[in-house]
Amino acid sequence: MKRLFCILETCLGCKSCELACAVEQSKAKNIFLAVKEKPLPKQRVFLQRSKDGPYPLQCRHCDEPVCVLACMSAAIKKDTKTGIVTIDKDKCVGCGMCIMSCPFGALIMDKDEKVSLKCDLCVESGEPACVKACPTKSLFFGTLEEFIKEKDKKTKKVKSPR
Repeated sequence: MKRLFCILETCLGCKSCELACAVEQSKAKNIFLAVKEKPLPKQRVFLQRSKDGPYPLQCRHCDEPVCVLACMSAAIKKDTKTGIVTIDKDKCVGCGMCIMSCPFGALIMDKDEKVSLKCDLCVESGEPACVKACPTKSLFFGTLEEFIKEKDKKTKKVKSPR
């Protein structure tokens, strides 16, 4: 199954992933119009920093997602074919149990709509917007085997400043 991976050695922490995610989640799908939307679109990926450098935080689409078990309204489902975990906004009651249960802290509460939000890997557009927007191509969408090959290729060329 395809997953979202990050080559940490090449991530600059530029936040292009956050911006692209918010624009993808907007009604307009256009940055110039998205900034005028009310409420503003909310990104589902968040740049974090550790002592080792920046990294994007988003839903891991776990093999056994605890958020699915914690959801009392059955709004969160895992697609058995793709492995993608999604939230049905119409079923979500905004209780926040999924947010509290996620071991990665990858879900947030939309205070305007009172529903939980998380990365859906941009299922409607085919490839995650954050991957397309990453200027260093640190974000990779594919299988673990494909990622390992890509990472080996990239990290041979780049020495990490960390």
